[in-house]
Amino acid sequence: MIQRIDSHQHFWRPARGDYQWLRADEPAVAPLLRDFMPEDMAPLLSAHGVSQTVLVQAAESKAETEFMLDLASAHGFIGGVVGWVELSRPGAGAVLERMAGHPKFKGVRPMLQDQPDDAWIACRPRPDAIRTLQRLGLRFDALVKPRHLPPLLRFLRHWPELPVVIDHAAKPPVGANDGEAFAQWRADIAAVAAMPQVCCKFSGLWGEAPAAMHGDVEAALRAVRPVWEHLLDVFGPSRLMWGSDWPVLTLAGDYAGWIAISEACIGGLAQSEQDDVWAGTARRFYGLASE
Repeated sequence: MIQRIDSHQHFWRPARGDYQWLRADEPAVAPLLRDFMPEDMAPLLSAHGVSQTVLVQAAESKAETEFMLDLASAHGFIGGVVGWVELSRPGAGAVLERMAGHPKFKGVRPMLQDQPDDAWIACRPRPDAIRTLQRLGLRFDALVKPRHLPPLLRFLRHWPELPVVIDHAAKPPVGANDGEAFAQWRADIAAVAAMPQVCCKFSGLWGEAPAAMHGDVEAALRAVRPVWEHLLDVFGPSRLMWGSDWPVLTLAGDYAGWIAISEACIGGLAQSEQDDVWAGTARRFYGLASE
């Protein structure tokens, strides 16, 4: 069986109180308003040969990062944690120093897609905080939508030595590959990919497809394949990493379905290239322990 690393998944316990986006009165996310914990995911990982995961923040709070680090200490399959630090505030560097004391703390993710200013990333993070990220060998997950790619590119050009990964391929308009918006995404993600410090996650794309494709593996594959082909062209397999975005994935399909869609795309590569996308890129980027 192919060895896999899931480079993007979440756990949460809504009763903790800091998941502001998880609301019962929002039909699109209401099914997610329950506990999703390691015991829920472990059978999926075992069934599909996933040896490690990267646990990614879902709340803008230090408390949630500490919650995730506690889970990582208790569960060996969690290979790394991407947490949250307010990079625009004084003292961010000191917070990063404390969190980096945990061996599984691998980086940070500002929730850029939720910032009121689309250009936040280009102007608000404190330079001393970014320098601390670099000094500590930490990584930066960019949770962006297509409109954020131009300001992100300005940030990348200013900090060319900071390792950055684009979450969910910047959430392109999956299934609309003949449209103007898709063409613009293609151009902007290619410009970002030209920066050698940037990787990209092949994740979260089923959820970006039209609702009519949710639950339909074949339809989702037809919609996702043009995205995959462009990502492969501009990043190459050594800078692409597979992830599930579980449990957000469950809004569109299931773990087995996303594995099937991904296998149909990744399986066309040479074996060494498949190994990169399924595991090698994530292991190198996040500095995960070898199995």
